[in-house]
Amino acid sequence: MTPPYRIESERLVIRCWEPDDAPAVKDAIDSSLDHLRPWMPWARDEPQSLDEKVDLLRYFRGEFDLEKNFVYGVFDRDESRVVGGSGLHPRGGDGSLEIGYWIRADSVGQGLATELTAVLTRVGFELVGLERVDIQVDPANEVSQKVPRKLGFTLEGRLRRRLPPKSEGEPRRDALLFTMVRDELAGSACLAYDYAAFDALSRELP
Repeated sequence: MTPPYRIESERLVIRCWEPDDAPAVKDAIDSSLDHLRPWMPWARDEPQSLDEKVDLLRYFRGEFDLEKNFVYGVFDRDESRVVGGSGLHPRGGDGSLEIGYWIRADSVGQGLATELTAVLTRVGFELVGLERVDIQVDPANEVSQKVPRKLGFTLEGRLRRRLPPKSEGEPRRDALLFTMVRDELAGSACLAYDYAAFDALSRELP
């Protein structure tokens, strides 16, 4: 099954991007560049113009509709503010999707990355029918590593030169690969995070 277009958790709305989200996501990124640049290679090309952001969000929406890549915006519950970004990415082969996430600087430390990752993990297994969910983390990013560890993911190993370099001309970075397989969900902390999911016509999914 295609991942849902919209997911609601206790504190978050996680949904596919729309072009008119451009001002809000630009504000979230522009205000967080010092926080994002050490870990997110795309942040070195920021700040982008508003028109560039519109084009990027149109691209993300197109990829979502074509079932090629599922990039989500992460909003507060009334959708007045972008608090981060996430996605379910087809990087690990059949039967798996990889979760990526970032949180804006002024919202770090509130457990939002844990909440959205738990919910996307449940969605992946319960609605999409995945066999495995992956998370890759820079070994130096100790804060980000806490998310899969807290939720019960297993550290499978260190993958050499898997992540893009931090700066142009530098070597690619290693990655720590955390995974959860389907039969591990029942015993994981992900079940503490409830959600509702909706399709492209805003119909709630069972």
